[in-house]
Amino acid sequence: MHAWLVIWFGLVRDWGYPGIVLLMAMESSIIPLPSEVVIPPAAYWAAQGEYNFWGVVLAGTVGSYLGAAVMYWVSRWIGRPLVVRYGKYFFIPELKLLRAERWLARYEAGGIFFARLLPVVRHLIGIPAGIVRMNFKVYSLMTIAGSAVWCTVLAWFGAEVIGDQPDLLNDPQKMILVLTQRLHWFVGLILLLAILYIVVMRLTAKPESAPRDAE
Repeated sequence: MHAWLVIWFGLVRDWGYPGIVLLMAMESSIIPLPSEVVIPPAAYWAAQGEYNFWGVVLAGTVGSYLGAAVMYWVSRWIGRPLVVRYGKYFFIPELKLLRAERWLARYEAGGIFFARLLPVVRHLIGIPAGIVRMNFKVYSLMTIAGSAVWCTVLAWFGAEVIGDQPDLLNDPQKMILVLTQRLHWFVGLILLLAILYIVVMRLTAKPESAPRDAE
């Protein structure tokens, strides 16, 4: 695990800001790359002087917006029938699409903002927004705002929780010690994501059919 972390952290460092933009654009598209494995490592390097903290947040926000904008326009162009027909080949089964559609129908513009903070709908919300031809300016504003908040939270986590340990990647025992001492932070993050996931599942679940009137 330590070896894989060293490789991944090294890639995030070596690719620079363009790499952060690219990876976060992928995260906001059909490619299932979690932002949780992009922004915290970049923020760790910011704490070591390799990046600027707010530069990481900006790059992450720009990447998220670019990926989300592409999803919007592609979906607007090809339409729902093709998304339903071929989406399963691109990690977008119809069930996920239905959940994103229910989220957008229920919360409209505000749903775009909060979708950027939530799993499941985060990288899919641009599809129904494009299909229904939502105002692109509103979509862009909400996407940028939500992405900026989420990237700031993840960057804080990476900089504050592990960023003060410059030797973390050079010493496996040091990494084990730090992870053990700060386990509550990682457990808290996992619990937060799990709670958000459950909330999204409940809020986007198929509504129960209304009971038939008694004859």
